[in-house]
Amino acid sequence: MASLIEDYALIGDTHSAALVSRDGSIDWLCLPRFDSPACFSALLGDEDAGRWRIAPVDPVESVVRRYRGDTLVLETDMTTVTGTVRITDAMLPRAGAHTVLRLVEGLSGTVRMRSEARFRFDYGSIVPWVRRRDEHTVTAIAGPDAVTLRTTAPMESHDLATFAEFEVAAGQAVPFSLSWYPSHQPTPPPPAVRQMIAETEAWWTDWMAGCTYDGLYQSAVRRSLITLKALTFAPTGGIVAAVTTSLPEHIGGVRNWDYRYCWLRDATITLLALLDAGFTSEALAWREWLLRAVGGDPSRVQIMYGVAGERRLPEYEVSWLPGYEGSAPVRVGNAAVDQFQLDVYGEVLDALHVARMATEVDGRDDAWGLQTKLMEFLETGWRKPDEGIWEVRGPRRHFTHSKVMAWVAADRAVKGIIESGLPGPVERWAALRDEIHHEVCERGFDPERGTFTQYYGSTELDAALLYMPLVGFLPATDPRVVGTVSAIERELLEDGFVNRYPTAEDGAVDGLPAGEGAFLACTFWLADNYALSGRVREAQELFERLLALRNDVGLLAEEYDPRLGRMTGNFPQAFSHVPLVNTARTLTDALGGMPRSRIDRAYPPGHFFG
Repeated sequence: MASLIEDYALIGDTHSAALVSRDGSIDWLCLPRFDSPACFSALLGDEDAGRWRIAPVDPVESVVRRYRGDTLVLETDMTTVTGTVRITDAMLPRAGAHTVLRLVEGLSGTVRMRSEARFRFDYGSIVPWVRRRDEHTVTAIAGPDAVTLRTTAPMESHDLATFAEFEVAAGQAVPFSLSWYPSHQPTPPPPAVRQMIAETEAWWTDWMAGCTYDGLYQSAVRRSLITLKALTFAPTGGIVAAVTTSLPEHIGGVRNWDYRYCWLRDATITLLALLDAGFTSEALAWREWLLRAVGGDPSRVQIMYGVAGERRLPEYEVSWLPGYEGSAPVRVGNAAVDQFQLDVYGEVLDALHVARMATEVDGRDDAWGLQTKLMEFLETGWRKPDEGIWEVRGPRRHFTHSKVMAWVAADRAVKGIIESGLPGPVERWAALRDEIHHEVCERGFDPERGTFTQYYGSTELDAALLYMPLVGFLPATDPRVVGTVSAIERELLEDGFVNRYPTAEDGAVDGLPAGEGAFLACTFWLADNYALSGRVREAQELFERLLALRNDVGLLAEEYDPRLGRMTGNFPQAFSHVPLVNTARTLTDALGGMPRSRIDRAYPPGHFFG
């Protein structure tokens, strides 16, 4: 059985990633890309779905783990009755090589250790042909994939697994490596494990040296930035939403989705968080990825793409995996790729606008042609109903948040013309911006209850409405926003955390059975609203309550179930770590007497609000 979601740590090489449990087991690994079929899938089943565990033979009395400084090098110290060992796990970011590095070191006493590797390709469905080249080298091959496991300890294979038992005393070290390569190519040379771990540490340290964040909560923010960088696909600049598929939003339920793709929304907010912390190269790489991915008819822009810009992401069920704690079905691909979500146009134009301001040279913007085409579509397309930010698998509606983000698109386009001298129909788009703003305030607001609503004509609430002051649609002190916050506190706040929308016993607005955890991003947005409206102490208390949910190595999943006291949803989740970074900076400003959102920091006062 898999560990708790919060008991996993992340290692990765900006091509793919692995999840390592507190007991030393790699239960999830897709190679060579984030969205490749997994070769270890125990996370969604059991050990027979594939895993690689290195741990003491004797019972472990205590486990302490940490990342080595500002890196993605993981250290896990395990203590038994006979001594203490440290397992160091890493993946070196470099082109053309995909290797998991594991180093077992004795810290005290002598500890008997065991490595158990169960290779299962294609999400656990294929038991590969395993060849023992010598007692220190084993190769597993099936179809196009091959992996080679190496160690200085003697190995043997039986019962469809590969084992090594060895002792490690204080001062001794035993290296392991697992390298993926196409099965038709030669086996790669043996890696120098200790050297490559040092190179991994240096790579991350060098990258973090570019961080310009100087606010409060430094440790939490820096760890989140590293996590976001780990979700980038280096060859193309694409950014995945998470490294997993089908971790449930409700334990035992059906809300299990594949998040190993590039949502335009998630990627753009990730880009903005990185950009705000000084990482401009990621902005340039993402912009080039976007231009390649969305080329064509702007009315057919997808909400998500593959990491290299692939458009077809067919969804199917992996019937042979029982799912995390029985949460079935396990899904690969995502049918939401075919949805129309109006808000992504605003997210994209906002990100491109901010990226232009940070990287513009001589007033040029190679992406302006794309932005112009998107705006030409939105001139009429903004009137269409859509599936909304929460990807409802039900009827399309005129979601208020979607219309707000259409306003964002028009606003950023107008600013691109005025501030950067780019060509475009500024008067027409300014009029469009005003029209959208007026309609949202008229049709999306319930004057009797004093709150904005989820969609035009509804009485239901939506936590996405908390985004309004964060993108500059209305100030957090506007009575309509204050009323919306109050309504959300009354109806969506549960045990101190915010639900996305109301749920009922007979089902939720998204057309699926009711039941899920609190959506962490929404709770961060509530903290932002508190800070921006003068409720700074409440904002800080809520933010620190959210920080306390992070696991021992600083990672967050998509949701938190306060009834179970557990993380739920895919992990680690960009849509949770991005608002952590943003809210930390907002709180820094608010506690310093200058409450500003990300948008306020990017633009002079008075730039927004209709």
